[in-house]
Amino acid sequence: MLNKLSRDERLQLMKFVCTFAWADLKVQEAERQFIFELVQKLGLESDEVLQVEHWLSVPPPSDEVDPTQIPEAHRRLFLDVVDQLARADGRVYQRERESIALLRDLLTS
Repeated sequence: MLNKLSRDERLQLMKFVCTFAWADLKVQEAERQFIFELVQKLGLESDEVLQVEHWLSVPPPSDEVDPTQIPEAHRRLFLDVVDQLARADGRVYQRERESIALLRDLLTS
């Protein structure tokens, strides 16, 4: 399914993933590794990789992360990837659980 995403959808996914990596106010090394593995799977271009690196240093602005803008066809994928990210460091923090639950509610309502 990842290979069916357009350039804009890939960046949108990465923005969400990076936002969720910041849910506990710190990007863990395991989360960073997960994100760069995802970057490789998505085959991001160098300018896209630079954008992801920026989002890992400074979280994306919250007004740019709108779950309602996720195409309906990709909502399950976005949820799955965010859930995998939360588990990447071996511990799902309360903030991460709450953020994922909120995203799930927004995407399935």
